[in-house]
Amino acid sequence: MKRPTVPPAPRFGGTVPPPRGFTITEMAVVLLVIALLVGGMLLPLTAQDEIRRTSETQATMKGAVEALLGFAAANGRLPCPGTAASNGIESFAAGGGAGNGNCSNFHDGFLPGATLGLAPLDGQGRVLDAWGNPLRYAVTDADTNAFTRTNGVQGIGMANIATAQLIVCPSGNGVQSAGTASADCSAAVTAYARNAIAVVHSLGKNAGTGGTGTDEQHNPNPNSAVAADRVFVSHDPTPAAAANGEFDDIVLWLSPNVFFNRMIAAGRLP
Repeated sequence: MKRPTVPPAPRFGGTVPPPRGFTITEMAVVLLVIALLVGGMLLPLTAQDEIRRTSETQATMKGAVEALLGFAAANGRLPCPGTAASNGIESFAAGGGAGNGNCSNFHDGFLPGATLGLAPLDGQGRVLDAWGNPLRYAVTDADTNAFTRTNGVQGIGMANIATAQLIVCPSGNGVQSAGTASADCSAAVTAYARNAIAVVHSLGKNAGTGGTGTDEQHNPNPNSAVAADRVFVSHDPTPAAAANGEFDDIVLWLSPNVFFNRMIAAGRLP
């Protein structure tokens, strides 16, 4: 049988020192290293989550544009935006309707999810983005509401549609006549689109607290100080420290040419 190992006796009559543990400083260093490792893992996960939510929102918005085109092919017009109280149904002004296309809020409304048969919806029938916020929707009122009036474009003729519809700018700096019917991009920038007939946009992650920067305030939101008009701003996301403030809105717009193509295929035009 093997004998247990016995530690050697001290050479000069001393005692064996007790086992040494970690000092407070060493423990603090270990905890700091662990915190850095965990933080390094969480940051990529947070970034991945935001990328996923952005992709999901973009997919929902693209589906919404397709639903708008399908509605137009079936009804000869685009739907009006909904309101917070319309329960996901398009909202007409008093005395308005499909016959005259007079919407209650052309530029400051919600995507009418119940009218379009889309999901997911909130309790008011509004389509939600990946952050749980309702998608916004605007439609042009040019040419006497031609695009929201049944067969309105057919009556006017494609060649006679006005060239100035909804306008998408790359910056909110110097927007001319903001909050009025003649709102336009600053002369210092080139518009992304001047003839968009509909805009679908998400307020992004900061929906409840954002919207006060120079750029986001031009896209209707709960905190905007600018009255809704035909101008919308779209560009890559920027942080709160950026010159024009935080911007995380996602904006899609519908070209009249895409609309015409779909209506021709449906036999609604010319």
